[in-house]
Amino acid sequence: MENIHVYERDAHYYETDKMGIIHHSNYIRWFEEARVDFMQKAGYPYDVMESTGIMMPVLSAECSYKSSVRFGDTVLIYTAISQFNGFKMQLQYKVCDKKTGELRVYGSTSHCFTDMSMKPLRIKKTHPEIYDIFDKISPQELF
Repeated sequence: MENIHVYERDAHYYETDKMGIIHHSNYIRWFEEARVDFMQKAGYPYDVMESTGIMMPVLSAECSYKSSVRFGDTVLIYTAISQFNGFKMQLQYKVCDKKTGELRVYGSTSHCFTDMSMKPLRIKKTHPEIYDIFDKISPQELF
């Protein structure tokens, strides 16, 4: 698998604000959609992760806005693991217009690994097969 994954998404009418552009809060949701898709393509989908007793809560989320996405636009969301140490993982996202390639938004989310009771895990020790999946596809800087 390549280190950078591309997720395609159409902008929906219900996501727009009074100005007719995608409301800023929706980009964090788009990051989550792209992350879930990324994990699926990496071979470790969220449902499998949670069935093995691992959660990946968000520690932080950042988003920088460069230009507007409007209803009807199609975007490509590039996702990559930029930092990984088996305890924490950071992913970066770039949202670009599919037609023009223009950068619309970029950002990141950071996560840690926990058990189902939110106790931190070091997956290199507890789940080495999962550690190997993420270690093979990281790091890759998008910006």
